[in-house]
Amino acid sequence: MPGISLTFCLIAGLVLASSPLVRAASALVPKAPDIDAEAWLLQDADSGHIVVESNADERLEPASLTKMMTAYAVFSELKEENIRLGDLVRISEKAWKTGGSRMFVEVGTQVSVENLLKGVIIQSGNDASVALAEFIAGDETAFAGLMNQYAERLGMTDTNYENSTGLPSPNHYSTGRDLARLASALIRDFPELYLWHSIRKFEFNDIEQFNRNKLLWHDDSVDGIKTGHTSSAGYCLVASARRGEMRLITVVLGSASERARAQQSQALLNYGFSFFETHRLYGANEPITDVRIWKGDAERLPIGVSHDLYVTVPRGQFTKLDASVEVDAEILAPVAVGERRGKVMLKLGEEMITERPLIALQTVGEGNVWRRLSDNVRLLFH
Repeated sequence: MPGISLTFCLIAGLVLASSPLVRAASALVPKAPDIDAEAWLLQDADSGHIVVESNADERLEPASLTKMMTAYAVFSELKEENIRLGDLVRISEKAWKTGGSRMFVEVGTQVSVENLLKGVIIQSGNDASVALAEFIAGDETAFAGLMNQYAERLGMTDTNYENSTGLPSPNHYSTGRDLARLASALIRDFPELYLWHSIRKFEFNDIEQFNRNKLLWHDDSVDGIKTGHTSSAGYCLVASARRGEMRLITVVLGSASERARAQQSQALLNYGFSFFETHRLYGANEPITDVRIWKGDAERLPIGVSHDLYVTVPRGQFTKLDASVEVDAEILAPVAVGERRGKVMLKLGEEMITERPLIALQTVGEGNVWRRLSDNVRLLFH
């Protein structure tokens, strides 16, 4: 159907590039920090806006960043009540023998899901990862298949898992963009369990080990997420921090050292918080406007967005963003909740910032015979 455009001024524009100085509606944004890594990015967790990026779609070894998906899969099983935190897991010989970082579980013993999960998140225990994989899926290969299903559901189109640990494997890879997407999902879908990523140390079997994410000690706004390292992958870190109402996510892959990955992640976070701001424009299922509906048991149809709509803009430019609403010219009943009936567009000057579908927020059934006949006449002159 043809559309009609309802335009009204709202707010501010956005963005960034790789040039030394970026001009956006008179906002000056300095060049992003120099990051010496194979791939990296900075993203706002709520709007999904990528502030800066480099090689974000290059497939690389994720090392122990893999355990973000291991945790996501276990969180999902807990949410579905297929397992419980108190369930005891018998440690297999394979889990016990798994090399690399460990939480030092012993073969034949029983360890709770909660302790194993903390071993994965805080200590990056490969032994704990394998034990949980076997408990949930029977063996690690089957669990990797489950991880790939979750990755597909989250839209991680350039990711493939072959194990639960991140130990090198020929067809085991991810990208900076996909890992940022996974980080956002962890925070959004499991906010209470996500907080375990901020725990600095964990003791098990009389052995106290410390979280390898050094930012947890240097920046109180940082509350996660995961480190990774192998000789082939280099040093990796996915970090997240919240300052005020703004949450940012950084991904650094293939850095030269543990210290470098922390410094690079901190620099990206400071850059994002210093020069950008994020605002919630519209709430999920809250009316943005209402439009005429014909031949229905109501004359007006409220429309809005299905999920909270956030926008990330250069600091101080929020009031310069233009929003326009475009809706179908003629909407005829019946209409069901959730049907797409238009779109909202946010622009800065001539640059499109984001576009979201507008959906019907209530069901409108067919009107009575008189309403349908009278609206037929009105439509002739509409």
